[in-house]
Amino acid sequence: MRKLLTAIVMALALATPVSAQDAASGDAIRGVISSQLEAFRAGDVPAAWAHASPTIKRLFGSEQNFAVMVERSYPMVWEPGDVQFLELREIGGKQWQKVMVKDANNVFHILDYEMIETESGWQIDGVQLLPAPQIGA
Repeated sequence: MRKLLTAIVMALALATPVSAQDAASGDAIRGVISSQLEAFRAGDVPAAWAHASPTIKRLFGSEQNFAVMVERSYPMVWEPGDVQFLELREIGGKQWQKVMVKDANNVFHILDYEMIETESGWQIDGVQLLPAPQIGA
């Protein structure tokens, strides 16, 4: 019993606690993504565009071009159903937020949002559609 208790104490001591700043960043990142999804759901392209990073804005050049790309390439973002936030990770110094979104056909998709912090706060710098997990019996 003593060995088990010692192992638990050691594991807790080695665990890296989430700092208040990390938790606040995670909340802000989820808030930005949620706000953009709500804007798309409401048909408010200017509000959705406002959450795009300067790089995305340069790449697409206009709200209209951005809207066409999202509608064609990311229909689950254009008309999102249920949304669930999964893990937030740091990869190569960048923040990546995994999000599960249900589309209009009740199919779930996993998206990976690349986030950057700018003078205007957190912004979306890219989105990747991840392969669907293999589910078998």
